[in-house]
Parts: sequence; C-alpha cells; structure tokens
Amino acid sequence: MSFNDNARFDPSRVSDRRGRGRGAAVGGGLGGGLLLILSLIFGPGVVDQLGLDDGTATTQEQDPGGESAINECLTGVEANERLDCRILGTAESLDSFWSPYLDQFGVTYTQPGVVLFTGSTDTGCGAATSAVGPFYCPTDQQTYYDTAFFDDLVTRFGSSSGPLAQEYVVAHEFGHHIQNLIGTLGAAQQDPQGAESGGVRVELQADCFAGMWAAHATSVPDPESGEPFLRTFSTTDLQDALSAAASVGDDRIQEAATGQVNPEGWTHGSSEQRQAWFSQGFETGDIRSCDTLSARDLDNP
Repeated sequence: MSFNDNARFDPSRVSDRRGRGRGAAVGGGLGGGLLLILSLIFGPGVVDQLGLDDGTATTQEQDPGGESAINECLTGVEANERLDCRILGTAESLDSFWSPYLDQFGVTYTQPGVVLFTGSTDTGCGAATSAVGPFYCPTDQQTYYDTAFFDDLVTRFGSSSGPLAQEYVVAHEFGHHIQNLIGTLGAAQQDPQGAESGGVRVELQADCFAGMWAAHATSVPDPESGEPFLRTFSTTDLQDALSAAASVGDDRIQEAATGQVNPEGWTHGSSEQRQAWFSQGFETGDIRSCDTLSARDLDNP
C-alpha cells in the first residue's frame, strides 16, 4: 500500500528519540509493572523470542549520524521511501479514521503518542529496551517503536516486508489505544493466558481494529490536501498484512522456539486466528463485528 504523493504530514505528531547518544542501562531487572504491560500488550511468548532484556545489559552507543530527522517527513513521497515517515503517515491516517468513527458511538478519540527510539527509552510503564518490540503503554497512552524491529519481523519471524505489513503493526498498537478508550483493554489483565483467555481475545480484537482501519484507509482523506492518505491497494498488499499477522501468531513462535505448540501458554492467538480477525475487520469495517470478548469460536469470526 503506497501513500498518495500529495498527502501532507505534521512531523510534530511523532516524538523522535532516536540517536540520543548512549542508551541508559536498565538496572536491577525490569519492574513488575513493565513486565505486566509487556505480557498484556505484546505477550510473554513474543517477548521471550525477542530476547527481553533481564536488566543487566547496557544498550550500545547510538550513531546519531545514522538517523534521518523526522522533520523531513512532509509528504507521501517520503512515506513511500522511508519507514519512519511511513509510521508517521500511518499514525495520521489512523487519527483521521478513528476520530469520526468513534464519534458516532459517543466515544471521544484522543490521539495516542507515537514514539520512535533506538536502544532504550523511558515510558510511563517503566524503562524499555529495543528488545521489547512495538508496544502500547496505557499509563501514558503512547505507542513505542524501535524501527529495527521491522527488520526482525522479516528476518526472524518470516513476515513479508511490504508496506502494509509495517502499517499493520502500527494499526495494531493503535488498536490497543482504542480498547483503552472503550474499556476492553483490561480484560487481558483479568485473564492473561490460554487459548480462550482474555489476553488472546484482546489481541485478536486489536487485529480486527487494524483490519477496520485498512478497510477505510484508502478513503480517509488527509485534512490538509483533501485527498485520501493511501492509494487503493492490491491483493499483494493485503497478503503483506496477513503475513505480518501470521508471523507473530503464538503457535508459530512456540513451534520455532521449542518445536511444540502449547495453547495453554497463548497470549495473542494462533497465526490463523490473527489472520481471521484482521480479515473480519477488513471485510466488515464495523467495530461491532470485532467483539472477540464474547465470541464463542475464535477460529471463525
């Protein structure tokens, strides 16, 4: 999926913390609050596979010269060329979709923060390292992305490298913010693990919300230019998003790590479930079709 060249972005929408010298050491192990949030949002299985820092290591020195400034991300042209600009553009497209959509249900949309970082960063949920991968912190209502993760998504998890695969990740994290606004996010804390758990249901709902955005993304206009942010996408684009959803399925990660699949340890759902619920959101474009919390059969939305 490509951005229209005339789409206009506001670089101040993103907080760019990349290239700020040596990252801070995470001493004494990660706090229980952060571990809880990571288990809630990203899942312990995925976190383990990403090599979650045990608190004893210090991040490597960053190379400020290796990063391009986010203030260069002004149009769809840059979003089609650069990942950081694509994250910015996706965030603005998500804002433009979710605000009017939720308004019809009497829910006021507030923009979640979008933070880019390298190495490590401070969050409202505690200190986080790049090993965590993208996540949403409900305490400060911000989404966090180390752009190196998107390479890992391809090389370590086997996802497609297409643009919509990357945009899906951003849309999924925004989905957790929507859950925070409508009151479904807490279900994961109450029942965090297992094939039918609240944790799995919350993650699948975020996938469904990502699909909803994709269903409307090519018609949501950029407020400045009046044109849609994104061009009409192809079957290949959709397959890219489904590839990303499948690559972080609990069954695929467990099998790669241990050679076995244990549904009792699931926190995000299987690859097929994640694809199915993204497709459900995409095909219906309706938040009422994303009620994973009461769904009787998570395999068949």
